[in-house]
Amino acid sequence: MFTSLYDRCMQWARHRHAAWYLSGLSFAESSFFPIPPDVMLAPMSMAQPGRAWRYAALTTLASVLGGLLGYLIGYYAFDLIQPWLQESHYWSKYLVAREWFEEWGFWAILVAGFSPIPYKVFTIAAGTLAMSLPVFIIGSILGRGGRFFLVAALMAWGGPTMEAKLRMYVERIGWAVVVAAVIAFLYFRN
Repeated sequence: MFTSLYDRCMQWARHRHAAWYLSGLSFAESSFFPIPPDVMLAPMSMAQPGRAWRYAALTTLASVLGGLLGYLIGYYAFDLIQPWLQESHYWSKYLVAREWFEEWGFWAILVAGFSPIPYKVFTIAAGTLAMSLPVFIIGSILGRGGRFFLVAALMAWGGPTMEAKLRMYVERIGWAVVVAAVIAFLYFRN
């Protein structure tokens, strides 16, 4: 089951329009979409190691532009999205993001850009707090760029060898993740 999914993902990573899809995903994830661009960047960089730096740059640019949209949403339209945000699981993350900005400013956006913390929440919070736009952009470029270039470099370094090794073990890895997710669900449900 996981091997065929893996093969399909690697086939999509080599698609002639994959870079456009990666750009769209990167842009959307930075302001409203829940799936991170790493899920496309990693296999694309592994499938075509010679293009990894290009993919990382493209992902960074699109992500920062999407982050600007998030900033503008926070700055101009927060009243429109606040009810939805309060009802979603992002509200507590948004409140934490505001606290971080008030305490650390630039460093908050840098860390959010690099880490798996939902960057979109920080882009919106930066807008609601009217963070300096040049500081926001620089922090976003450094944070997002650092993350995406690291992912691209690691996958390109592994290249076809890693692709073949992963394919050998993808069934075991996939089922291990499913079992771990079920155990975590059962444990935290109580």
